Amino acid sequence: MLTISIKYAIIIAGDNMKYISRTIEEKLISMIDKYQVIMITGPRQVGKSTLLNYISRKLDRKINRVTLDDLILRNQAQDDPELFLRTHETPLIIDEFQRAPELLSYIKMIVDNDNEKIIFGEKEKIETLYFLTGSQIFETMEEISESLAGRVGILDLYGLSEREIEGKESNLFIPEINDIKKRKRTEYKSTIELYKKIYKGSYPELYTSDKEIEQYYSDYFRTYIEKDIRKLINIKDENKFIKFVSSLAARTGQEFIATSVASEVGIDDKTVNSWLSILKNTGIIYMLQPYMNNSVGRAVKREKIYFTDTGLACYLAGYVDYVTLEKSAYSGAIFETYVVDEIIKSFVNCGKDARKHLYYYRDNNQKEIDLLINYNNVIYPIEIKKSANPGKDAIKNFDVVNNFEPQKGNGIVLCMTKNIIAYDDDNYLVPIEYI
Repeated sequence: MLTISIKYAIIIAGDNMKYISRTIEEKLISMIDKYQVIMITGPRQVGKSTLLNYISRKLDRKINRVTLDDLILRNQAQDDPELFLRTHETPLIIDEFQRAPELLSYIKMIVDNDNEKIIFGEKEKIETLYFLTGSQIFETMEEISESLAGRVGILDLYGLSEREIEGKESNLFIPEINDIKKRKRTEYKSTIELYKKIYKGSYPELYTSDKEIEQYYSDYFRTYIEKDIRKLINIKDENKFIKFVSSLAARTGQEFIATSVASEVGIDDKTVNSWLSILKNTGIIYMLQPYMNNSVGRAVKREKIYFTDTGLACYLAGYVDYVTLEKSAYSGAIFETYVVDEIIKSFVNCGKDARKHLYYYRDNNQKEIDLLINYNNVIYPIEIKKSANPGKDAIKNFDVVNNFEPQKGNGIVLCMTKNIIAYDDDNYLVPIEYI
């Protein structure tokens, strides 16, 4: 039998490997035995399986595991999903679950049968039967939502946050200034130290091994193309797809304009939007929505694009060292990407849907605010500046928020300053180490 206990998975990973605690552990543990199915989605190599391995050890709970990257197991799951599930004892981790969506209807039947046992007193309580991980959620999320509504808990996982890397306590980042002042800050970094971190990125393996950065991203992107992309696009379009991704990497932190990308790459708008959907749903990019409601009449409706890992963005944009990166015209956009990524992680690591809380603003009068956080019906305007001492121009558009329906909170400028400094009673310079 190919099913294995994962109780020893971390031990056999090697003497040079180590586990970095993830903020999302607490949320995941709280969901176990409240849902029969838990699904963790996110880009490749962000640590989904490792997280589950660790949780099984922490709870001293035997959990079996299979991966559908294994061709033989994948064929078994696709050809006879009922037999496949009977063969492997629960609780069971199924890695790369999206490769065999045929399993869905059979998992639903197993879950429904389990519910009947609870209803009729044959079983005391809900137990988590399946842990599903996937890096291609675009193929399965709709089917999962329809087939397992009310039975599945879904978590997103991205690369390591700065707080996880440093082993610092992490919680939701809300820009309420009194709350910010109570937060423990991460270690202060000089500009060049920060860009070294940005260039390295956030994939766990780069912090648990001695892999060379450029080689790591070369291997990563090759694996991504081979396992996630090749079957979705015509092989003749592969070089254009690579050019497309590189074009987007150069645009991180900017508004997404499909026609501009289409013209540069030599494809039509329909193809741009199709490929963009692939990148978005495999977690490579995050699309930040413009803030829209009844009180906003002239807002631009385009999304802003952010790569979810700055190291991958730098690699695809052609940067080979952090010194050149810091001095380049790209430095402002990649700094903003780093900051936005850290804030996104603070939400998803607490089990929150960032899309319901994070926005940006730009109107036809060219008034723009880099980021808006709407939380508990209070909206906070945020500017992001590489400078250590941005002038008052940084907050010149914050008054736009007075016209919005939610209550306006204080404004902040996240930047390279060393200490929190007040512009006035309502607006503050805040070091990025407080994220």
